[in-house]
Amino acid sequence: MKRTTQLETFLGGLQWLFFMFANTVVVPLSIGAAYDLSGAEIAAALQRSFLITGAACLLQVAIGHRYPLLEGHSGMWWGMLLGMAASAPSLGLSLAGLGGALSLGIIAAGLLTFVIGATGFSGVLSRLFGPVVTCVYLFLLALQLTLIFFKGMIGYVPGHPVRADVLVLSVLVAVLVIVVQTKGKGAVRNYAVLIGIAAGWIAYAAWIAEPAAESAGGGGASLFRLFPWGAPNLEWGVFLTAMVTGLLNASNNLAAIRGADELYGRRSDGAAYRRSFMLTGGFTSLAGLFGLVPYAPFTSTLGFLQTTGLLKRAPFLLGAAIFLVIGLVPPLGAHLSAMPMSVAQAVLFVAYWPLFGSALRAASAIPFTSGIVYRLGGPVIVGVSLMNIPAEAFLGLPPLVRPLLGNGLLMGVLIAVITENIFASSRTSVPESGG
Repeated sequence: MKRTTQLETFLGGLQWLFFMFANTVVVPLSIGAAYDLSGAEIAAALQRSFLITGAACLLQVAIGHRYPLLEGHSGMWWGMLLGMAASAPSLGLSLAGLGGALSLGIIAAGLLTFVIGATGFSGVLSRLFGPVVTCVYLFLLALQLTLIFFKGMIGYVPGHPVRADVLVLSVLVAVLVIVVQTKGKGAVRNYAVLIGIAAGWIAYAAWIAEPAAESAGGGGASLFRLFPWGAPNLEWGVFLTAMVTGLLNASNNLAAIRGADELYGRRSDGAAYRRSFMLTGGFTSLAGLFGLVPYAPFTSTLGFLQTTGLLKRAPFLLGAAIFLVIGLVPPLGAHLSAMPMSVAQAVLFVAYWPLFGSALRAASAIPFTSGIVYRLGGPVIVGVSLMNIPAEAFLGLPPLVRPLLGNGLLMGVLIAVITENIFASSRTSVPESGG
């Protein structure tokens, strides 16, 4: 029995490892390309990302909120940073100038998040980010992630046709994960993600022929070089946008902990919220120093937990520890970087479907009134609409509001916060996170 438990922990740890990797590797690669970093700088950023993400996960589950939730690069921040890079010319900034201004804003936003946790102000945010805001955030996050993963799994690149072989393999991998998860017997269904990644990677190597990709490895860049995006500088529009993003990003902490409370049948106290905010703030400031996308607990991990059934902390701790070690050993990271992104995103595309269930459960707890259609449906509809409008459409607007309007998730959550706190006459009580 002990041997079986150890095997289950080992396999669960591997599944967590691949989940962490698949959710992490594409972020520094895309940011490096957007901010025109060298191959050596991107390789160093990838290594830093593995190292710091592993450490953040270990600390959160050990002394933070104590749930097995991936503490990774925030999707809200990621979208904002990519949008800002695309709009740099219209802002009158070089990529290095914009990157330096963003680094300063991220550090300040991290410090603000730390102070919110240390002072117990997270209790106020908990009241601002009520059930409707949480529900809107979950819906829009699920939509944004599945849209990103769907484009990635079919190999969609604007201006280029989709490859039939990549499309077919990705669909087969997604179907495999669904079948294993719904029809698998016993513990087999708990490893649907791992099975999908392993089978897809093998099939991709055997079936899909393409030129070898240029390795992200190589030396030439310091692992802990400060401000790789550019020298820090103050641009008020960029700075304020970063601070607003940091405040709204707090919804990740609140939604993730609330969702985990529901999943585990518990109720986190104020101390858990404070510790979570303080750690997220600290790692966000580190991200600003070392050129990484800021951190937050992944609400989408709730879908992964529901899909795999890996509710124990031991597999998570093992996966996070291995992930940290990979950051210390560049050849290991370079090897894992060879994973086909279409396969990884096909698996994630299916793995995050249960996140819609979390949104529906959050909606079911909200009393239905005539006004709820506007308070709940309005922000979701506006957010989805903005997700489908290219950033170029807002070039004629002031630089301060352009990044906000170009991010459907950010705007949807912001509208939900405003409408929920101005027009709601009564709300379902939410757990206090500050006291």
